[in-house]
Amino acid sequence: MEPLLCPAPVTRYRGFREFLLQIGLLALSCLLFALSFPNFLSTEGWFPLGFVCICPVFIVLHRCRWGLAPVYGFLYGLASYALFAYWLGKFHPLTLIIVPLIFAVLYLPTFPILKAVDRLFPKYGFILQSCLWVCYEYFLKTNGFTAFSYGSLGYSQYRFLPLIRVASLTGVWGVSLLVVFPSAWLGSVLKDGLRGLGASLKAVRIPALAYAAVLSAAVVFGIATKSDLSDARSWKVAMVQHNMDPWWGGYKSYKEALDRLMRLSTEALKEKPDLVAWSETAFVPAIDWHTRYRPDNETYALVKTLIGFLESQDVPFLFGNDDGRLKRTDGGEVRVDYNAAILFDKGRIEKTYWKIHLVPFTENFPYEKAFPGIYTALKNADTHFWEKGRAYTVFEAAGTRFSTPICFEDTFGSLCRNFYRSGAEVLVNLTNDSWSFSVTAAVQHMSMAVFRAVENKRTVVRSTNGGYTCVIDPNGRITASAPPFRETFLVADVPVYTRETTLYTLWGDWFPWALLAGSAAAIAWLLLRRRFAPPRLT
Repeated sequence: MEPLLCPAPVTRYRGFREFLLQIGLLALSCLLFALSFPNFLSTEGWFPLGFVCICPVFIVLHRCRWGLAPVYGFLYGLASYALFAYWLGKFHPLTLIIVPLIFAVLYLPTFPILKAVDRLFPKYGFILQSCLWVCYEYFLKTNGFTAFSYGSLGYSQYRFLPLIRVASLTGVWGVSLLVVFPSAWLGSVLKDGLRGLGASLKAVRIPALAYAAVLSAAVVFGIATKSDLSDARSWKVAMVQHNMDPWWGGYKSYKEALDRLMRLSTEALKEKPDLVAWSETAFVPAIDWHTRYRPDNETYALVKTLIGFLESQDVPFLFGNDDGRLKRTDGGEVRVDYNAAILFDKGRIEKTYWKIHLVPFTENFPYEKAFPGIYTALKNADTHFWEKGRAYTVFEAAGTRFSTPICFEDTFGSLCRNFYRSGAEVLVNLTNDSWSFSVTAAVQHMSMAVFRAVENKRTVVRSTNGGYTCVIDPNGRITASAPPFRETFLVADVPVYTRETTLYTLWGDWFPWALLAGSAAAIAWLLLRRRFAPPRLT
């Protein structure tokens, strides 16, 4: 009877081997995910990997036990974003812990949902899984306090211009669906390994053929709808990249930054631009505040030097500044600060935009009463909290109307769309990416701005202090750029193209809502069908 005792150790061994296989597949997916975007090996990224990078995840979700699905989701979110956004550690070591933890929590419920779909729809569940993955990217990743658009799969295709122009209809979410579908399909085909591969391929060949037709149609659409910019009005912008973060070092850094900005601007003005753009908080001391209240004579003298320089110019200047204002509270008047973009003409403030979408934890933490410990820790870490702006401000210079999303605001399609709907003809993004000391981080940021251009068929200008200063035309093509992390300036002709209004500009993020509604309807239909199906005869 002793041979009957053997199956238990064999079963445990097989179970452990399967567990190691699943962990290995998740690790492979994390690596492929990171490499699909600009990464630690290639600053441009290997975008074809985006089409298969999630395949191992779908294989694991089919094979794993229910109890492991949320655990795997947590681990995958933690590891994938630690690899993808490794440069966050340059900002603060805690950031490289907090951001992956946020995505670990977001994936924790997502994986069980995807597994449930696999069980409910054993044959064609991969179609629904693709739709729900895009819903995760939109509803969980890009909304709420912790919204962080980095890593949405559609963004990996920023160099595949004929494909990404479908974003003018669907936003980046349509591109994400086209990218994730092959991973879900392959995951279904390979879920049981190579055993029965021929039968699996035959069973799902029709969806594969339909996908190939849709992908081809999307590419043809992108080629056919490429806008002719030959007769677009030209607007010349000088972007000054002074390659330093003025926040570090106090007055000495403020002065050195101003010296560089004035010197580079003087050179750029020789090319007779219509506008000179500096970066986000290029000049830190609050100009209006120091002019009104003069709390520090040394800093006020620096403000006067800047104003004197601007008064001597015939060209308007646009740049970021800490805009301090008095706010009435129950305890009296207190100073609040806005992360602002200010347009100056002859030294006078013409108009100001206050940043609407603040960076969580580093610019904004509205939960002081609920989590006083976290709030105190952030303040002790010298975190500069800003007040939130409300208005979608539109500026004008040399007959061109433009708006100024600040820093990572250009990673949110709905926010940039609102600027265009408010009357902007061009977006001028002001960014401080110098803290990252990473070309990879700068290119990842820039790659999302490419989609803001193609979604709305409008030009995007990016003026950074050390990141990726460039001009992106309405077709998604980078027409001019400056080398990252170099003290320089870029003067470029910016096409002002307003002939077309895209479906995305009109309807916004309708596509993920349609996917969510369709997915909910499919699940409801299946459950109702099972509930009211007649009993089978045995």
